[in-house]
Amino acid sequence: MRTRLRTGVAARGADLGPGSTRTNADRHRPWKHHKQTEMSAATGAPRMSGLRQQPAAAKRKRWGGLRQQWKLLGLFEIDEQHEFYSLTGMMKEGLAAAIQNTVDNPPTTELSDDDFRQEVTKVHENFTMETFAGNVFASLRGSLGVTENEYQQSLCSESCYLQFISNSKSKADFFLTNDKRFFLKTQNKREIKFLLANLKVYMEHLKNYPHSLLVKFLGVHRIQIPRNHKKYFIVMQSVFYPDERISARYDIKGCEVSRWTEPAPEGCQVIVVLKDLNFEGQVITLDHQRPWLLRQVEIDTQFLCTLNVLDYSFLLAHQPLHHDERHQSLSFASLIVRAKKSVYSGSSPVHAVPGAVPEYDSPMPTSDSPTASERLNAEESSPRGGRGQAQPQTGELQDFQAQNRRLLPNLKNPLHVIDGPEQRYFIGIIDIFTVYSFKKRLEHMWKRLRHPGRSFSTVSPQAYCVRLCQWIQDHTK
Repeated sequence: MRTRLRTGVAARGADLGPGSTRTNADRHRPWKHHKQTEMSAATGAPRMSGLRQQPAAAKRKRWGGLRQQWKLLGLFEIDEQHEFYSLTGMMKEGLAAAIQNTVDNPPTTELSDDDFRQEVTKVHENFTMETFAGNVFASLRGSLGVTENEYQQSLCSESCYLQFISNSKSKADFFLTNDKRFFLKTQNKREIKFLLANLKVYMEHLKNYPHSLLVKFLGVHRIQIPRNHKKYFIVMQSVFYPDERISARYDIKGCEVSRWTEPAPEGCQVIVVLKDLNFEGQVITLDHQRPWLLRQVEIDTQFLCTLNVLDYSFLLAHQPLHHDERHQSLSFASLIVRAKKSVYSGSSPVHAVPGAVPEYDSPMPTSDSPTASERLNAEESSPRGGRGQAQPQTGELQDFQAQNRRLLPNLKNPLHVIDGPEQRYFIGIIDIFTVYSFKKRLEHMWKRLRHPGRSFSTVSPQAYCVRLCQWIQDHTK
């Protein structure tokens, strides 16, 4: 394996190619660690065994039938007979090497402009993998409490990825790690260029608002397979994690045209993501946490408005709280742990894991936040420390309010989970790549003629922002 390091404009036009297409042979080639070969009697050359010897028409018929099942199932394991088995195997191998690079060479605390332009290319046996801005995303992962080892273990385990078949109009392919913690999604050239061009302001937004609901991008990569086009994909945190008890999922845009999905039959285990019109008559009950949600959605959507973005979605899912969960969140021990996740001003991307509060008066030892202790000692020994600890406490409180933080739950996915009195809600804002271009303006005018008096998704970024905020205000209490 050869490594090539390039520092330059991360998304230069010639470097960023369109989506991938593959031959039938490529589609059915398993990951090299699982490859099975047998010798051809005629030539003595190795040939692939099993399904690859079937006629093309039979393959197409079989895959067509499976695709119909996938549309019902929502999730499907990518095993050796799946069309994406070869691709996902290469993705795993490439990701393992890319993540190992940041394990061996951790990013510095302060990111430089070169970090945002960084491109690292690794040449593997059957493909090439390029990683964009690796140090930036490694820093973000660390700020979210995701260690490089657990990130690598989840993305590169021997367990098969899962394919998610959505009712989205997007032509992208969606994959989930087997533990459902991380999403992998293919993207086109324009979307990757947009993300990398705005990566610095995205990171700055997460630094200013550590409890933002924006989707957390954890990696951007490009894979090149010989005789195929380059394929780009991103890695994201799954908003709906852990999902074992989720009873309903919604994709909300705040409009009505094409915003209805046929629900799954009663008692069926099919995963269906519902839409705005399916949610009518329901309400998100948060009680005292409602003002926080309204404010954070306003902050995040205004940020997207400055990027001239529209057509993003407010993801929502819910599950009933167990009896012990309703009371445990209010226990003193739980409040201490949750405060440690929520308050410390270092808990923002590029600085520190959202995990610790300065231990001003607490006799309890901490092992997870030496930074907090060091900072406290420095403040006490400084000339302005004097009478003491009221100053840093006031500073922490001011940061807490200015950054619109909340008391995070003590869960694996705290930034996207919020508990009401009876329900646990999973919330996040995704699909933030659609720019209000000239084409979108024409689409807006056409939809106004086709759907007079009805609300649709293609409106100006400011109108989209206001409308989604209004939807959430109308559907929460």
